[in-house]
Amino acid sequence: MTREQWKRCILGLLFVCAAIMPRPISAMAADTGEDVNQLKAELGAQKQRQAELEDRINQLEARQKLTDEKPPTAEPKKEEAIPDILKWASKVNLYGDFRYRYEYIDQREAEARSRNRIRARLGLNAKVNDEFDLGFRVATGQGEVSGDPVSTNQTLDEAFSKKPIWLDLAFLGYHPNWMEGLDAFAGKIENPFYKVGKNELIWDNDLTPEGGALVYGLPLGEQTALNLAGGGFWVNEESGGADTSLWGIQAYLKHQLSKPTYILGGASLYCYGNIQGEESLAAEWDDDPDEFFGNSNAGGVFTSDYDLLELFAEFGTELAGLPVAAFGDWVHNSVAVDESEDTGWLVGAIVNKVKKPGSWQFEYDYRDIELDAVVAQFNSSDFIGGGTGGKGHRFSFTYQLVNNVAMALTWYDNQFQGRNDDVDYDRVQADLLVKF
Repeated sequence: MTREQWKRCILGLLFVCAAIMPRPISAMAADTGEDVNQLKAELGAQKQRQAELEDRINQLEARQKLTDEKPPTAEPKKEEAIPDILKWASKVNLYGDFRYRYEYIDQREAEARSRNRIRARLGLNAKVNDEFDLGFRVATGQGEVSGDPVSTNQTLDEAFSKKPIWLDLAFLGYHPNWMEGLDAFAGKIENPFYKVGKNELIWDNDLTPEGGALVYGLPLGEQTALNLAGGGFWVNEESGGADTSLWGIQAYLKHQLSKPTYILGGASLYCYGNIQGEESLAAEWDDDPDEFFGNSNAGGVFTSDYDLLELFAEFGTELAGLPVAAFGDWVHNSVAVDESEDTGWLVGAIVNKVKKPGSWQFEYDYRDIELDAVVAQFNSSDFIGGGTGGKGHRFSFTYQLVNNVAMALTWYDNQFQGRNDDVDYDRVQADLLVKF
């Protein structure tokens, strides 16, 4: 074998050995370990990122749940402009009341009587501007010609007949900005004269006189006020001859001793024009010329004139946590024909006040009123059945059932004097009252 051939054999053998010889184990292990560690690091980092993402998702879900459960915050409502066509409604106030009454009357030497009666009233007050307002009210009532001036009761009888509705109030009010405390009224108005304890010695609570009146309140310091009222009213208009009228003026002082204690005292003058010699006032509304309700009369006309002086007082305080008021009223007719029948007086008290459900009020008064002490057409229509010439007690208890609903029980224990043979007169009234 030549040298050249020998070299080729050795080179070929070396080539074959190099090709078939495996790589060193240590090198292979090193490469594999690096790959595995790198893979483990990448997997660990991925798991960390996944855990962070899951935690972030859980936080977002919890916040969303709290947001969903929390009530939405109410946005302040924007006041909507009232259309011009409806602006009048914001200046009008509607009010009213309803009363159902069961009444029992027992007059000695007469047959006892029981009856059911209703009273319904609906009123409206309208503000014209800063100084003027208007008032209207309609009410039930009885009367053959027009409505009884001192009663808005309607007896349930006459075979389910329809019941009349009368105009009870219709007036204009003026409250001038240039004189604070002054109020003027004209039309058919509420009685402007103050009545201690809301007593009915001279004026029935349902009376709404017709004419004009001024009422003025003047503070005389922090604890004292002077109150004045005056008016002229048209009782009856005659097509021929003088009209019958009423003129009145009143003044009283109220002094606050220390809350809630106060004392009040005042006086009134009432003068009727052209009433002597006139026919019964009841003839104007009930077509009954013979009913004078106790006033002296002869030949179907009044025999006395009426100029009244009234003195009154009231004291209010609190006893055992309850408001209490005591009051007295006295009236004298200085021009009565019979001087033995010219005076009337009343004393009374009120304990507690009806305000809210569960509250109550008790009232009591005793009066003695002679035949010509006042014009009998206009004082209480319940005491001795209405009018003058009687004496006796009145007891009343009122209980508030729920808001704006109350019940009341009233008892008149009276006796006629100078009329109806001086017999006893008892009247019991059970009322259910609802107002809005």
